[in-house]
Amino acid sequence: MMGNTKGYAWAISAGLNAALAAISAKLFSYQLIRYGLVIFFNVIMWACYVNSLKALSSLQATVTNFATNFLSSGLAGFFLFEETLSFQWFAGALLIVIGVLVLSKSSIEVKTHPD
Repeated sequence: MMGNTKGYAWAISAGLNAALAAISAKLFSYQLIRYGLVIFFNVIMWACYVNSLKALSSLQATVTNFATNFLSSGLAGFFLFEETLSFQWFAGALLIVIGVLVLSKSSIEVKTHPD
């Protein structure tokens, strides 16, 4: 169970770093800083994602990464860039969170013998 917790922490970190890459691309006007930060956050994101795959199934890691990226990017857009969030965004966010919770509770069957 501890591996799952670490796996989810890595997947959430990957999603946050992906959102930070998008935020830095929008926040900075100086090209060198913009591209440097986007590359930096994407490299960190991939490292975290690979670590999450060591403890989780690829589906659990990918969905958790996506959900974190979606939620943090949307909230950053609202708070930092004064973008509006529609009812559909909140409904989608709720469904994504429910899906992640369902996937996190699901068990992965382990094959005991080859086919």
